[in-house]
Amino acid sequence: MIHQFMVDCTLPDEITEELIALLPDQHDLLGRYMTEGKLLHYALSLDNSKLWAIVNANSEVEVFEMMLHFPIARFLQFEVSLLSAYDYQQAPAVFSLN
Repeated sequence: MIHQFMVDCTLPDEITEELIALLPDQHDLLGRYMTEGKLLHYALSLDNSKLWAIVNANSEVEVFEMMLHFPIARFLQFEVSLLSAYDYQQAPAVFSLN
Protein backbone atom coordinates (compact mmCIF):
# COMPACT_ATOMS: atom_id res chain seq x y z
CA MET A 1 0.00 0.00 0.00
CA ILE A 2 1.40 3.38 -1.01
CA HIS A 3 1.71 6.05 1.69
CA GLN A 4 2.98 9.62 1.66
CA PHE A 5 5.98 10.54 3.75
CA MET A 6 7.53 13.90 4.60
CA VAL A 7 11.31 13.93 4.48
CA ASP A 8 12.93 16.80 6.38
CA CYS A 9 16.59 17.15 5.42
CA THR A 10 19.22 19.36 6.98
CA LEU A 11 22.17 20.33 4.83
CA PRO A 12 25.60 21.19 6.25
CA ASP A 13 26.38 24.73 7.35
CA GLU A 14 29.19 24.92 4.82
CA ILE A 15 28.39 24.06 1.21
CA THR A 16 31.62 22.63 -0.17
CA GLU A 17 32.82 22.33 -3.76
CA GLU A 18 32.41 18.56 -3.40
CA LEU A 19 28.72 19.00 -2.59
CA ILE A 20 28.21 21.53 -5.38
CA ALA A 21 29.78 19.11 -7.89
CA LEU A 22 27.11 16.51 -7.01
CA LEU A 23 24.13 18.84 -7.55
CA PRO A 24 23.59 18.08 -11.29
CA ASP A 25 23.37 14.34 -10.51
CA GLN A 26 21.09 15.12 -7.56
CA HIS A 27 18.80 17.18 -9.78
CA ASP A 28 18.67 14.37 -12.38
CA LEU A 29 17.70 11.82 -9.73
CA LEU A 30 14.96 14.08 -8.34
CA GLY A 31 13.59 14.48 -11.86
CA ARG A 32 13.59 10.71 -12.36
CA TYR A 33 11.84 10.14 -9.02
CA MET A 34 9.21 12.73 -10.00
CA THR A 35 8.65 11.10 -13.39
CA GLU A 36 8.27 7.71 -11.70
CA GLY A 37 5.77 9.15 -9.20
CA LYS A 38 8.01 8.42 -6.21
CA LEU A 39 8.62 12.10 -5.44
CA LEU A 40 5.58 14.36 -5.36
CA HIS A 41 7.13 17.66 -4.24
CA TYR A 42 10.40 19.01 -2.99
CA ALA A 43 11.54 22.39 -1.78
CA LEU A 44 14.85 23.97 -0.84
CA SER A 45 15.06 26.80 1.67
CA LEU A 46 16.40 30.15 0.48
CA ASP A 47 19.46 29.81 2.72
CA ASN A 48 20.14 26.27 1.41
CA SER A 49 19.99 24.82 4.91
CA LYS A 50 16.86 22.67 4.52
CA LEU A 51 15.36 20.41 1.91
CA TRP A 52 11.82 19.04 2.22
CA ALA A 53 10.25 16.31 0.13
CA ILE A 54 6.92 14.53 -0.09
CA VAL A 55 7.50 10.93 -1.16
CA ASN A 56 5.24 8.06 -2.20
CA ALA A 57 6.48 4.76 -0.78
CA ASN A 58 5.30 1.46 0.66
CA SER A 59 7.27 1.85 3.89
CA GLU A 60 9.65 4.05 5.82
CA VAL A 61 12.43 1.63 4.89
CA GLU A 62 11.73 2.28 1.20
CA VAL A 63 11.99 6.03 1.84
CA PHE A 64 15.36 5.58 3.58
CA GLU A 65 16.58 3.48 0.64
CA MET A 66 15.51 6.23 -1.77
CA MET A 67 17.30 8.85 0.32
CA LEU A 68 20.49 6.79 0.45
CA HIS A 69 20.55 6.83 -3.37
CA PHE A 70 20.76 10.63 -3.33
CA PRO A 71 24.20 11.65 -4.64
CA ILE A 72 24.34 14.16 -1.75
CA ALA A 73 23.15 11.63 0.88
CA ARG A 74 26.41 11.68 2.85
CA PHE A 75 25.96 15.43 3.40
CA LEU A 76 22.38 15.16 4.70
CA GLN A 77 20.79 14.52 8.04
CA PHE A 78 17.17 13.57 7.55
CA GLU A 79 14.02 12.60 9.37
CA VAL A 80 11.13 10.70 7.81
CA SER A 81 7.51 11.05 8.95
CA LEU A 82 4.49 9.11 7.76
CA LEU A 83 1.70 11.53 6.82
CA SER A 84 -1.90 10.87 7.76
CA ALA A 85 -3.06 13.45 5.22
CA TYR A 86 -1.47 15.24 2.31
CA ASP A 87 -3.49 17.60 0.17
CA TYR A 88 -2.44 20.24 -2.30
CA GLN A 89 -4.02 22.38 -4.96
CA GLN A 90 -2.47 22.15 -8.35
CA ALA A 91 -2.76 25.22 -10.53
CA PRO A 92 -4.76 24.66 -13.71
CA ALA A 93 -2.79 24.36 -16.94
CA VAL A 94 -2.53 27.59 -18.88
CA PHE A 95 -2.26 27.38 -22.63
CA SER A 96 -0.84 30.13 -24.79
CA LEU A 97 -2.18 30.69 -28.29
CA ASN A 98 1.00 32.50 -29.37
